[in-house]
Amino acid sequence: MNGNHMPNRLDQKTIIVTGAASGIGRGTALRLLAEGATVAAMDLSAANLDTLSQEVAPADRQRLLLAEVNIADESSVRDAVADIVRRAGQLNAIVNAAGILYADHTHQMTLDRWNRLVQVNLTGTFLMVREALPHLLNTPNSVIVNFASTSAFFAHPYMAAYAATKGAIAAFTHSIAIEYAKKGLRAVNVVPGGIQSGITNNIMHSLPGDIDWSLLENNLQARLNDGSQGTPADVSGVIAMLISDDGAFITGTEIRIDGGAHM
Repeated sequence: MNGNHMPNRLDQKTIIVTGAASGIGRGTALRLLAEGATVAAMDLSAANLDTLSQEVAPADRQRLLLAEVNIADESSVRDAVADIVRRAGQLNAIVNAAGILYADHTHQMTLDRWNRLVQVNLTGTFLMVREALPHLLNTPNSVIVNFASTSAFFAHPYMAAYAATKGAIAAFTHSIAIEYAKKGLRAVNVVPGGIQSGITNNIMHSLPGDIDWSLLENNLQARLNDGSQGTPADVSGVIAMLISDDGAFITGTEIRIDGGAHM
């Protein structure tokens, strides 16, 4: 995919994408580049960021800024966001795609695993938003796209801790949307479900061995087409729309992207 095949709705915009080296984050970074944006690709893995860079067409590579970041670490986030704004001169939007998932029987969930989920998913999203906000408010029509999950709104067994972090992100995003609406900032949750990514591809291997599979029957398959999983492109196109002027009247809400798995 490259910018010659679609309108450049995102020309002159600088957009941070976390978790940009894999899965939905990677797909989003590539889509936003293709629509003309300067993309600040942030990820914990420097090696995967280098791989992402090699996948980008040479003509677009000058609009790709790479940053190795631990979103759960305050100083790492602060330094990275400040550096991106210094390099790009502005910040128009941020996409908080980075996240992790552990699946456990809730009565067996360790405090360490609970705290790690909260630290990465919830606190990481908060830190990125907090550090980005002063810069976003300096640009007109700025946008925050946060990642909730179908787990936050529908019962997904063995994922209670993960669901709690994603539900908190959804509530957090609604509060941001109203707090900054009069300053021209929009905040929206995307709610993916059943999308091919590192998290979903590994979930089968991380579930407890003695689970009741009947509890998962309605949560794993889309109802469109043959019931197969969606792809990162199914999410990244929606994110591009939300950041562009096409999404100018959308804020303080969720957009669920799950192929109808949770009708």
